[in-house]
This record gives sequence, structure tokens and C-alpha cells, in this order.
Amino acid sequence: MKHLVIIFVFLFSGLVAFGQSKTTENLQKKYTDSFSLFFYQNTLRMINQSGNQEFDELIKDIEKMKFLMVDKKEQFKAADYSKLKGEYISETFEEVMTTRYEGRNLDILLKEKAGKTQGMVVLVNDSTSLYVLDVVGSIALDKVTTLYKTLDESTDVGKKIKNFADRNAKRKEGDKEGDDH
Repeated sequence: MKHLVIIFVFLFSGLVAFGQSKTTENLQKKYTDSFSLFFYQNTLRMINQSGNQEFDELIKDIEKMKFLMVDKKEQFKAADYSKLKGEYISETFEEVMTTRYEGRNLDILLKEKAGKTQGMVVLVNDSTSLYVLDVVGSIALDKVTTLYKTLDESTDVGKKIKNFADRNAKRKEGDKEGDDH
């Protein structure tokens, strides 16, 4: 019985240690109107309806992934973005790449243990939205934009993301009209 308890504690502690980032969880709590989706490897395979072998290879090391989209409005400033990156770094993520993709800033942070990638955070930042991909597992660095593009172009996922963005754009329009009166 004692061995069973020890095994259970060991297994449970492994799940807790490699869950989604606390920073991502806190970001979602702070921005309650954010949009989020969870993907497990099976879910990602379902997105690959065309049976693309390259995509299957791309997702093979992903256990689960959280997609979070925050409408920045006036509440999320450049200083908030820098603070957010700092919070990921305080969770032992290391910034490994900063680039631009389709007019957006893209930052990739990795969490490694014994030379193996345990987690990855991809931050995609533009003037209106912040996108966070919080991955348990890993994606080849040169394939991150491919995953982002595939998620964006997926009929179901892309539609949900676009609906959320359109809803927020309409809200902003309504706010501007209200300011004119």
C-alpha cells in the first residue's frame, strides 16, 4: 500500500510540474473576456483533415496546448507585454527567439529540463490582440509559424477566432459611436 501511495504521489507531481503555465492562467483570469481553446494531440490531429504528414510530424511532441487570445483595447500597453514576458521568464522559461510574422511580433520562450524541452510559450503580439500558445511538449522552432498558420486557417478554429475578433471590433465601433454623442 505504501508503494502505491508513493507511485501515485510521484505521478501526480509530474502532472502538476508540467501543466500549463501559471502566467497564462493568470492572464486569462485578468482578461475575463479573452478567448481560449484547449487542444490535445488528438484534437490537433482532427484539425489535420487533409491528412498532411508534415502537420502530423509538427504536432508529434505536443501533449496539450492552450490558445489564448486577448483583445488588448486600451488596457494592455507595451509595458504590460514586457511584464508578461518577465513573468514567463520567472517561471524558468527562456526567451529563445524574437521575430516578426505577417506584421506581428512573435516571441518564443522555452522551458527545458535536463536538455529536453518540457514546455513552450509562443506570444504573438499586434496592435489589437495578443495571442498566446502555451504548449506542454515542444514544436520545432522553425515550424512555429506553420502551426500558427494552420490553426488560423482551420475551418472550425479559424472561424471561432475570427468571430471573437469580429465581436470585439463591433464592440469597439459601438464604443466610438457612443463617444461621438
